[in-house]
Amino acid sequence: MELKQALRLSNFPRLALVGAGGKTTAMFRLARELIPPVVVCASTHLAVEQIRLADHHFILKNIEDTSFLQKSPLSGVNLLTGPVEGERTTGLTFDVFEWLNRYCDYHSNALLIEADGSRRLPLKAPADHEPAIPDFVDTVVVVAGLSGLGKPLTSEWVHRPERFASLSGLSLGQTITPQALAQVLSHPQGGLKGIPTKARRVALINQVDTPELEIIARGMVNQLLPEYHGVVIAALKNESYGEAVHSVHEPVAGIILAAGEARRFGQPKQLLPWKGKPLVWHAARKALEAGLAPVVVVSGAYTDELMPVLSDLPVMLVHNPNWSNGQGTSVASGVKALSSKVGAAVFLLADQPQIPVHLLHLLVKAHAETLSPIIAPRIDNQLANPVLFDRFVFNDLSNLSGSAGGRQLFSSYPITWVDWDDPSIFLDIDTFDDYEQLLSR
Repeated sequence: MELKQALRLSNFPRLALVGAGGKTTAMFRLARELIPPVVVCASTHLAVEQIRLADHHFILKNIEDTSFLQKSPLSGVNLLTGPVEGERTTGLTFDVFEWLNRYCDYHSNALLIEADGSRRLPLKAPADHEPAIPDFVDTVVVVAGLSGLGKPLTSEWVHRPERFASLSGLSLGQTITPQALAQVLSHPQGGLKGIPTKARRVALINQVDTPELEIIARGMVNQLLPEYHGVVIAALKNESYGEAVHSVHEPVAGIILAAGEARRFGQPKQLLPWKGKPLVWHAARKALEAGLAPVVVVSGAYTDELMPVLSDLPVMLVHNPNWSNGQGTSVASGVKALSSKVGAAVFLLADQPQIPVHLLHLLVKAHAETLSPIIAPRIDNQLANPVLFDRFVFNDLSNLSGSAGGRQLFSSYPITWVDWDDPSIFLDIDTFDDYEQLLSR
C-alpha cells in the first residue's frame, strides 16, 4: 500500500507534517507518489543534506523571489526553502506560503509542508511557537518514531523532554511507554497543537520494524482514534520487515439491516426471540462486541417495535422511509447516517445473529492491511455475509435502490476475500425451518 493511499490523499493535497521520527522521509516519499510536479517546503529548518531528496531546489527569501515560478514551469519534486544558513535551510514565511497555495491551486500541484523541527530525534513535544501550519492545509500528519519507546525521557531521545514530561505525566529520565506517547499525541498542547479546525488529522506511527513493535503500535490505536481520523502504522525507512505501510486504522461502523416487512415469513423476523432476546438485538450486540462504531440499525416496517428492544444498547436507530423499495434503500440510509471520520462499514443482516465476532475482526483486519473497496467472507468459493465496504464506495452505496443491496457494486470494484470454514454463517431466517435450525444450535 502506498503512503498516499494510507493517508487517503487527493491527487493535489495541501498537507502538513509535524512531530518527529520520520517527517522528512514521509514527505519525500509522498512527493514521489503524487502526480508531478510537486511542491515541497518547510516552515522550519531542514538539513542541507536533505536537499538532495528533491529534483530541484529553489531559495525564496520573500514574495518577490517567486517571480521565476511564473516564467518557468516546474517539473518533478521541487524543494522551496529560505536561505541556507550553515548546515540548515531556513523556513518560508507565511506570506510566501499563501502565495504558493494560490500558485498550486492554479497549476493543480500538490503542496507538502514540514511544519516543525525535531532535530532528527524519534519523539518530541512542540514549543510555544510550533507548529507553523497555514490555515489552508487540509490534512495534518502527526509523526512519532517508536525507536524512542523504552528509552529514558532525556534529550538524547526526545526533542524538548521537559515539555514531553509535562504532557505525558512522566518524570525526566523515566522510561517512555506507549501509553505516555499516545497521551502526548492526543494532547491539545501536544500532537494536536496548532492543527486547523477543518483539517483531517492522521497519526503516523513510524519506525515499526519488528513484530513486537507492531503489536505495541496496534495497542495504541484505540487511545489515538478518538482524536484522529486515522492511525497509520509504518516503517518508512526499513522495509525488511513487511511493506513500508503495515496497516491503516480508522473507525469501522456496523450497519444492521432490519427494515424489511418479512411478508412471506408472516411476522417480523428481526423480532423473533433467540436466547431470550430478539434476533436484531443479538446482531447489534455482536457488532458492538467486535468494536464496530458507530453501530447503526436501519429500520423500516417495524421502527416502533424496534425502539424498545434496542434501548439498552448504544446503537443509532435510523428509519428508512423508503424501505419498501428494497434493501438498497436501507444500505443508502445507513451510509448517510455515518460521519466523515468513518473509514468503512460492515453490513450485517438482522436475521443472522450467529455471525462470530472473530469473523468481524478478520474483516476489519483485512481492511486495515489493504483498504480494499470490498471485503467479504467466502466458503468454498461461495460468497457469504457480512460484507465490509470501504468509504471509497460510500457515495455509490448512498445512491442504491432495489432489492440487491450492496451486491450491486460487486462487478464494479475488486473484492478481497476472507476465507472461512464454518458454513453455519450461511444460515438466515427465510422459513420456520430455518428458525428451528437456529434455535437448535
